[in-house]
Amino acid sequence: MLQAAFKRRTIAASMTTAKKKKTPARKRGNASKTARYSLSRIKRFALSAGAAALASFQIASCSFNPGASAEKLLGQALASLHIPALDALGQRLQAFRKNGWPDLDGLHSGSGSHTPSVGGKVAKADVTATAQPTHFAGCPQFFPGGKAPALQLHSQERELCFSGFAVLHNGSTKTPVFVAERLNRQTLQQAQGLQRSDKFYADARLPSAERSELDDYKRSGFSRGHMAPAADMSTPEAMAQSFSLANMVPQNQVHNAGAWSQVEQATRKYALRARGDVYVFTGPVFSKNASTIGAGKVAVPDYLFKLVYDASTGKSWVYWQANSADTRMGPPISYEEFTRRTGMPLLSAVNLPTA
Repeated sequence: MLQAAFKRRTIAASMTTAKKKKTPARKRGNASKTARYSLSRIKRFALSAGAAALASFQIASCSFNPGASAEKLLGQALASLHIPALDALGQRLQAFRKNGWPDLDGLHSGSGSHTPSVGGKVAKADVTATAQPTHFAGCPQFFPGGKAPALQLHSQERELCFSGFAVLHNGSTKTPVFVAERLNRQTLQQAQGLQRSDKFYADARLPSAERSELDDYKRSGFSRGHMAPAADMSTPEAMAQSFSLANMVPQNQVHNAGAWSQVEQATRKYALRARGDVYVFTGPVFSKNASTIGAGKVAVPDYLFKLVYDASTGKSWVYWQANSADTRMGPPISYEEFTRRTGMPLLSAVNLPTA
């Protein structure tokens, strides 16, 4: 009897032990699920952080990024995550690409004033109402006396400030109306020996419907002709910004490398000898039925001008050249003749000496 009772207790104890041994297996299963869930959360966090980093990179480099490769990577990341906050971020980035990038300096400072560009930042396009005068409040240093010419803005004309020059851009022709610079011996000596960047890019501050694109110039037969020459730029930042397509016009290749290059060199040579600041306005002149290039229909100018004004002597003159291969370097025309031909009193804020 005692032996039978002992056996029954032993069997019961064995069954109890077996049941207890199964419990950790269930716990291990739950732990495995928890680990997989944690890995999934870590993966989603990593992807979210990567997407945020890509977004920050795109906004910070919009002035110098012609390929927008970060935008493509960001789009792929957002598409795979399906996170509402990131979806909203993607939509906002697309809106920025279409309508222009925000003034990051203004967002931090609480004002729309422009701070001198540092680390590649440039001023946001100043969209001024039609029939209002130009003012270039963000970069008056490029104009004689710190005052922009009293021109009436037309539809789709926008003011753009860069580190080394200012642009009045026309969204109809998708070229500058004029580009303004201030040259002197110091800045030009700093520019000597500076490596040319040669990285052309479409300016993302301009709406896509108003700007030229790199594809517009491909196989067009025309050069991307600088209005503010790269050789005038005194810092690496200004050099890089000079390759914005907002600073370009479709230019005859022979003219660009020949007679027009001579004009640019003559202007720098004079500014190096001048006692003080020399202000330069450069731009295109179009016929009524100007030809265009590319899908964006970028207008091809018939003539190019470069107005030079020496603030120390009050003297001014204008180089006026046809945008053609057979153009040769010739004598400049007077400022009065220039205003008669173009109707643009670019020195209206200056008291010019009477003849």
